[in-house]
Amino acid sequence: MSGKASPSGETGLYEQMMAAIGGAAHLPAAKQPRPSAAVVLWRQSGGGLEVFWIRRADTLAFMAGWHAFPGGGLARTDAECPLLGLPIGAEGFPGPAAMPETLTEGIEPPPHLIPGLAACALRELLEETGILPVPELFAGSPSPDLAQRLARARRALNEGKLSLAETLTAVGLEADASRLTFAGRWLTPPLGPLRFDNRFFLLEWPADLPVQPTIEPGEAVEGEWIDPSLAFERWRRGEVITAPPILHLLRVLAEDGVAAGRPRLLEPAEANLGPFRRIEFRPWVVMLPLKAGTLLPATHTNAYLLGREELVLVDPGSAAPGEIDRLEAAVQATAERGQRVAAIWLTHHHPDHVGGVLALVERLGLPVAAHAETASRVAARGIRVDRLLEDEERILLAGSPPFPVRVLHTPGHARGHLCFLDEEGRSLLAGDLLSTVSTIVIDPPEGNMDDYLASLERIRALGPLTLFPAHGPPAKDGAATLAELIRHRLWREERILEAWREGMREVEALVERVYEDAPPPARPLAARQVTAHLERLRRAGFRTRSGSG
Repeated sequence: MSGKASPSGETGLYEQMMAAIGGAAHLPAAKQPRPSAAVVLWRQSGGGLEVFWIRRADTLAFMAGWHAFPGGGLARTDAECPLLGLPIGAEGFPGPAAMPETLTEGIEPPPHLIPGLAACALRELLEETGILPVPELFAGSPSPDLAQRLARARRALNEGKLSLAETLTAVGLEADASRLTFAGRWLTPPLGPLRFDNRFFLLEWPADLPVQPTIEPGEAVEGEWIDPSLAFERWRRGEVITAPPILHLLRVLAEDGVAAGRPRLLEPAEANLGPFRRIEFRPWVVMLPLKAGTLLPATHTNAYLLGREELVLVDPGSAAPGEIDRLEAAVQATAERGQRVAAIWLTHHHPDHVGGVLALVERLGLPVAAHAETASRVAARGIRVDRLLEDEERILLAGSPPFPVRVLHTPGHARGHLCFLDEEGRSLLAGDLLSTVSTIVIDPPEGNMDDYLASLERIRALGPLTLFPAHGPPAKDGAATLAELIRHRLWREERILEAWREGMREVEALVERVYEDAPPPARPLAARQVTAHLERLRRAGFRTRSGSG
């Protein structure tokens, strides 16, 4: 591919690198998932079934600000903790065969029943909620100081001084794992560097027990008992964001209850979309992560199915034959749900966003839509754009009711870059406007820092609730995320200006000063970022934001 980037035919370093990567024979492997466990507390109240969920702290590296059930990663010492009994259904822990191949490919060793998972679940439960199933509590004869002993154990675990086994010995408690009921296994999709191979456990916690879950500042910042149908409705309205396994648990428990719903929890095939697990963080926005030739640390490009009944496929970016086969199967599986994929939409022209277009057009006969600047660039790859999308165009995808999508021209990373705003749920398909696993490269002549910052500010002002990038998991609180991206770019620019005033003129020296945190392989692209900032400063006459010369 020739990386056409400007009317003069000049090609930037980023374009050259993407062209080279796009033709690579081997794709990077997704990161191995870490074993983990979570506990779904449930009880019967006067109003029916309730579950206890938490809101995770905004400062966490994984699922920041999301709603979830108490849980976390397996600790090295969890397997050393003696427990009373085994979880109900422990013999049925599924291996990789029970999961979609797109999630299990390359996972070694096959993660069946891993020692310590039940202890992991109970440790995380104690750390995050302060409760633990102990025999005396359920026997109806708790000691007067039980609550104090549990509180001491919680503090010791959260301070990281003792293992679970040491903690329970210190406070004279034993954990009863037989109170847990296995309720399914889910793997984090390969959206980013953090992945978990998670087992869920059900634990009944009646309202009349003298110790009830509480939240202390830490990994969790809020917690509540809630009807699962109400929790699901809050997600549908956009009030919360949560992960697909949480949604599946909520849906099943709301519809069938605990006992009748457990078979659906153990075999969640209904949550699949062909060979993919259906990843729907927000209603009517389905993510399909594809292994693609892209810049590390990203290993995948997210394609999307957008819409209620009539769907569009956004950015089928992988050129790998196996990924194209899977994507075709997922598109065909939408028909079983009463949906129809009507077109392919492109955010921009880079090969990790258009790699599968030609094959899918040939196989499925779908028309292609993109910005005019993108159309002129993908023509070099033999891709014909059938419809030109324009800024502020409003498209109603057929459905009951119709699904409104707003087209937004957001140049900066690429001249023809588009974002797509779901006007109903305020979800934004952001393409390479941002990444949640890396930095977006602005590389002249295709890249323009003025345009990029203006695009960020424009989208921020629209107040999107959730940002769906091409690389990485979605970002909650879109406006705040974009504001922070703008702040960080301008902070880098101020450092460049300060160094220039000190007499630095060579780009390499400016990279050493401003991008000292960048690893050596990333320095050439960091140099292009510096160049983009210098061009912006020259256009502004080297004025700072305060207006001084």
